[in-house]
Amino acid sequence: MKRILKWTFLLIVFGLFIWFEYAYWTSTNDCDHYAATPTKPMKAILSCEYGVENLQLHNIEKPTPADNEVLVRVRAASVNPADGHLIRDSWLGRLLGGMRKPKNTRFGTDFAGVVEAVGKDVSGFKPGDEVFGAKNGAVAEFICVKADRAIVIKPANITFEQAGSVGIAGVTALQGLRDQGKIQAGQKVLINGASGGVGTFAVQIAKAFGAEVTAVCSTRNVDLVKSLGADRVIDYSKEDFIKTDQHYDMLYDLVGNHGFSERRKILTPNGICVLAGIGGAGLHSETMARIARNFWDAFLSKFSKEKFVFYIAKLTKDDLNVLRELMQSGKVAPVIDRTYKISETQAAVRYMEEGHARGKVVISLE
Repeated sequence: MKRILKWTFLLIVFGLFIWFEYAYWTSTNDCDHYAATPTKPMKAILSCEYGVENLQLHNIEKPTPADNEVLVRVRAASVNPADGHLIRDSWLGRLLGGMRKPKNTRFGTDFAGVVEAVGKDVSGFKPGDEVFGAKNGAVAEFICVKADRAIVIKPANITFEQAGSVGIAGVTALQGLRDQGKIQAGQKVLINGASGGVGTFAVQIAKAFGAEVTAVCSTRNVDLVKSLGADRVIDYSKEDFIKTDQHYDMLYDLVGNHGFSERRKILTPNGICVLAGIGGAGLHSETMARIARNFWDAFLSKFSKEKFVFYIAKLTKDDLNVLRELMQSGKVAPVIDRTYKISETQAAVRYMEEGHARGKVVISLE
């Protein structure tokens, strides 16, 4: 039996080694294709190798919309933590995005711009429409988006820079509060990490749903978060929101810097903690521990009245339309920290990954 177990173990190890070598050496991307001289050039950011320093501005072929697509001239895009994860030179990034080189060479997701052309089967958009949404490769002069996917008309009262920051952060906040947290008017909601990209949307969306909002942020962001409508703001450098006799129907946690029992005790009976983040962007010493804790806390809550839920947002046209209506009515206004040129994309990502951005970091293609 020992001999059988020994050889079984060695075969498994050998098989994993062969798989790793195959996956590594067959991992490639389409950057060689982009090296050819384009006939209709446009500027785009490509990630041909891992690392922020390898985000490069290239001239590539301008796309042509398929029958069911919309061609958008991008006016603004934004940077998200998810975008940074995909290009990061880490073992997890390589497992997810390509062992040797990034499989996906285009960069960015959120966009806003003007419709340049439409496919013959498209009826909901026309050239000249101002739109926003989400599509891989957004940091480019033009992108093609399927008309029935994540693209909607931009509200007239929102700038391109603001609209270009909505996609991932806005949908993450909306789905976390509405779908995972089941937010109701009159509920007491605490938002931990209220001044970041998702947090600034979450404060405003929670207020739009009629909740009483307590927001947690640093000293320098207190006034900003108050201006977004928070009923109470806690400066975490002066007060720990866990050490209180207050109870909340929902804790929307974008930081994850407290344990299961600590967060559970400030929830009302049958309250819910929505696990929406791990504290800032980029890699930090607590990253993996907080990711693991989110999964563990969600498991532990199966045995308690208070629930902890962990989720991944899904970009949908319907939810972008909900956000469009909230912005059009003045209930939500995206917060922009800094705006960079497309040639400064590396600097934009580095600033975002410092983890101190107030709202969103935007790339302008004006």
